Amino acid sequence: MNLFETLVDRNLLYQSTDVELLKKLLNGGKVTVYTGTDPTADSLHIGHCVPCTILRRFQQAGHKVIVLVGGATAAIGDPTGKTDMRPMLTKEQLEHNIEGIKRAYSKFLKFDGDNPAIIVNNADWFKGYDYVDFMRDIGVHFPINQMITNEIYAKRLQEGGLTFFEMGYILMQAYDFVHLNEKYGCNLQWGGADQWGNIVAGCTLGRKLNYLDNKNRVMVGATNPLLLTPDGKKMGKTEKGAIWIDETKISAYDFYQGIYQTPDECVEMMFALFTDLPMNEVRELIKTDIVKSKKRLAYEITKFIRGEADAIEAENMSNNLFASNSVDKSNAPTVNLDISTPTIGVLDLLFNAKFVSSKGEARRLIEQKGISMDGEIILDPTIQIETLNLKDGILFKKGKKNFLLIKSN
Repeated sequence: MNLFETLVDRNLLYQSTDVELLKKLLNGGKVTVYTGTDPTADSLHIGHCVPCTILRRFQQAGHKVIVLVGGATAAIGDPTGKTDMRPMLTKEQLEHNIEGIKRAYSKFLKFDGDNPAIIVNNADWFKGYDYVDFMRDIGVHFPINQMITNEIYAKRLQEGGLTFFEMGYILMQAYDFVHLNEKYGCNLQWGGADQWGNIVAGCTLGRKLNYLDNKNRVMVGATNPLLLTPDGKKMGKTEKGAIWIDETKISAYDFYQGIYQTPDECVEMMFALFTDLPMNEVRELIKTDIVKSKKRLAYEITKFIRGEADAIEAENMSNNLFASNSVDKSNAPTVNLDISTPTIGVLDLLFNAKFVSSKGEARRLIEQKGISMDGEIILDPTIQIETLNLKDGILFKKGKKNFLLIKSN
């Protein structure tokens, strides 16, 4: 099965500016493909990495892969789907975040050896590009009446008030594609479906420039479906927080459990993106046993992102925790706290251990009889817990599936 057929079989190709040309390029030779990411955080969660999982398949098929880190565009912020203007980051914040993103993407792509992927930063070519020159070269090809009808800006127009500053984003991203085409021969841009407007803008700019300078740039855009929960939100977070790629930000157990909690409707796409299992096998497994499917999914993705040892540990811990009502504390995820007082309120304890997002949440769950302590349901949110009792650890349970052993150092 060639790459184009693989993408179709796994339902990873959603849109293309020219499907037939894309098919021809993939079947007839090598392409150079890029995807872009703005460094607005110092790590990526599982939902951020969807396009990169697809670029991994391009690299495995022998195609050249470029990861564009938007050091320049992140200073503006992509307005797509936003109701508020994104906070502007300092140069130091951007540089710190870029290093974190490089580490995350190394989980999916090889940056050395044969056919290495490369990372580029658009700050390198926008730095020193005179504003007037940029507007004369690029801005002249973007009619305002067309730009404001683009869905990229719809929410900002309706609810937030679009700024001219933000309108520059689509011009910059369109130029990124042109620049990469001219410097690296990049002929394919890949992104999530929400980036369709930005991707089309780049291809359109290339065609307009071709008409002016007769360079015959070949530029194709394509997108994958968004990984959305049933309520329309992007996947990548659970009630406990983001499913981070960075191993220092999340335990193996919480990562495994975050994947296991994937909504039923999203399981097939998660298999398609993050595993190499044949899709006929995946679809049959889902049809036969959705719970077994989720366990397999959690194991495979944890193994892929964090390694086999973490996957086995998390799977064993999960199986031991949920095998019976009596829980072996040695199998529970653990947090150690420095507590200097003889006693601590249960709300403070749960919040400090990050078992809840707020003391208000802890109080609400206790009032709903949703938290237990060493097997006993907590009924009073004002109780004080002796620090001495935390030396060996107290096992807390939230709902049916969340456990945490809290200890005092």
